[in-house]
Amino acid sequence: MNQPIYLALDFPTWEVTENFLMTHQLQGVPVKVGMELFYREGPSIIEKLKQNNHPIFLDLKLHDIPTTVKRAMHNIASLEVDLVNVHALGGSQMIEYAKEGLLSTNSSKQTKLIAVTILTSMEQTMMNHDLNIQGNLQEQIGRLAYLSKRHGADGVVCSAHESTFIKEKCGEDFLTITPGIRLENSSKDDQKRIATPKVAREQKADYLVIGRSITRAKNPKTAYQQAMKELKTI
Repeated sequence: MNQPIYLALDFPTWEVTENFLMTHQLQGVPVKVGMELFYREGPSIIEKLKQNNHPIFLDLKLHDIPTTVKRAMHNIASLEVDLVNVHALGGSQMIEYAKEGLLSTNSSKQTKLIAVTILTSMEQTMMNHDLNIQGNLQEQIGRLAYLSKRHGADGVVCSAHESTFIKEKCGEDFLTITPGIRLENSSKDDQKRIATPKVAREQKADYLVIGRSITRAKNPKTAYQQAMKELKTI
C-alpha cells in the first residue's frame, strides 16, 4: 500500500481547496471529501480532483431507507471514487442495497463500500446514555463491523484502537479506515478516540484519515511527510 494516508479536505469551497493543495504541493495525494465540501460544490469537485490524480474517499455517511441509499449509490458509482461510506446503524438491508447500487453500473472502477461503526467523536457513556445503546463500546463496534461484512461492505471506519480487534473478527482482508489520527503534539479537537499514525499502523489499520494535524500545520507538506515517515518506521 503505497499511499495509506487520506488527507481530509475540510474546506468550505473548491477555490480554498485548490489553493491549499497547490500552495503546499500536495497534488495527487489521496483525499477525503466530506459533506461540507461536497454539498457546496457537488459532483464537480470529484472530477476536479480526479484531474490531478487524487485517489478519493467520498465521506457522506449515507443513512436512509434502503431504496433511497441504493439509488444514491447508483449515482455515486458513476463518479468512480475509491471509497464511499454508509452508517452501519442503517441496518443489514440498507448495507446490502448500498452495495447493489454500487454494482448496478458499468463503471470501469469498482468503488469499495465502507461502513461507519461508531463515530470516533463518541465515547462509551455517550453511546449508552445519548443513543441508549447498552453494552461495551468495543463489542458494539465489533458487532456492527461483522454485520457490515456479512451484508457486503468491504471494510469499516473505526478508531485505530479497534482495528486489530475488527481484523480478528472479520478477517485480515476486511479494510479498516481510521480517522481521529493526530501527529505528536497536535490538538485532539472534537475527537475522542484518537491515535498517532504509528499507533494506527501498529494496530493494522489499512488507511488513515488525517485532517487538522496537516491542514493547520505551519508547513502542511512537511506534516504530511512526517506522517508518512512514521508509517515507514514500522
